[in-house]
Amino acid sequence: MAHLTDAWLGPLPEFLQQSGDQGVVPVVTPAGDKFWLVCHHALARRVLTDKRFSRAEAVKPHAPKANDAQPVPDSMMSMDGTDHARLRRIVSGAFTTGRVAGMAPYIERLTDQHLDTMAALGPGTDLISGLATPLPLQVLCSLLGVPPEESHQFRDRVEVLFDISASTPQVKARRRLELVGYMADLIERKRQEPADDLLTSMIGAHDRGELSMAELLTMGLTLLMAGYETTVGQIGLSVLHLLSHPRSYEELGGRPDRLAPTVEELLRLTPATPLSFTRVATEAVPLGDVTVQAGEGVLVSLLHGNRDARAFPEPGQLAAEGQDAVHLTFGHGVHRCLGAPLARLQLQIVLDRLLQRFPTLRLASGPDPFVWKDGQGTRGLSRLLVDW
Repeated sequence: MAHLTDAWLGPLPEFLQQSGDQGVVPVVTPAGDKFWLVCHHALARRVLTDKRFSRAEAVKPHAPKANDAQPVPDSMMSMDGTDHARLRRIVSGAFTTGRVAGMAPYIERLTDQHLDTMAALGPGTDLISGLATPLPLQVLCSLLGVPPEESHQFRDRVEVLFDISASTPQVKARRRLELVGYMADLIERKRQEPADDLLTSMIGAHDRGELSMAELLTMGLTLLMAGYETTVGQIGLSVLHLLSHPRSYEELGGRPDRLAPTVEELLRLTPATPLSFTRVATEAVPLGDVTVQAGEGVLVSLLHGNRDARAFPEPGQLAAEGQDAVHLTFGHGVHRCLGAPLARLQLQIVLDRLLQRFPTLRLASGPDPFVWKDGQGTRGLSRLLVDW
């Protein structure tokens, strides 16, 4: 397996810029803590399903940390076992394949509106600010029940919470309190005027005693934050990959039957989330050629696992017909991303509409047509200028 130094991957933490040939390697994270980094696809799947690697232990105060952009303890992403299953069950119905498919016409209308604006602005427009950022925000606000005119209440604050270098823990704490205050106010308004949305459904679950007020607040913010930042990143990264390999974009335009497998390949090759959340071993666990001791931290490199030649015959290439192994971008096991069907649908619609409207789409000429976000817990672009 090659080092992850491809210029198209953008800035990565230093501990990720290494070979994954050994499968499991010791690393020191930016937080200064020692971890085992899992780079082997099969071993990654094992870690993500083995109950001995605990998410709940990983958010305790003295657990090893990868960075300070970690979920709070009452988040569904920070729980194990029955607590995790209880919270997941409450919201999973909103993310079934059938329910998500029903949102397709709405997402298509939104995408067309943003592309109309791009066309009016003309070549040289920024696809990130013009499409990749507003679309996921509108979709999530609609699903959860956030009034569209209030989306600015959390958009800028969310980026601060995902920032792992530029903002201090104190700034993050203040932004988190501001977001909690907004969500608490929105919940009270939903109680007075319930609607057919996910937040109203979650309020009903709280009233039935199925989740606490703290869990309700955290769940609302988690669904918005996680689904927003990662989908913005995934749209930008996927379009960049296609435009930096122009033949792939051109060929895809004439083969709509290849859209779905191409989306899966783009998710595999350039995931917005490069790493799993941290896990801590609750007992000694043999893993590949090492033994992870109780109390030690484990991170799964989704980037390495997705490019593992032991699982993918064309690890660094976009395979036109897809590949047999399943990528790790949405995770694996009980913590697999709930929003995967919604993220996948948005990406498919965006690429389909772009190919139809702008068959000659290309990176803008001139210096720096794209700019990477740096210091974020997720990967993405702050700018992607395009011509056609």
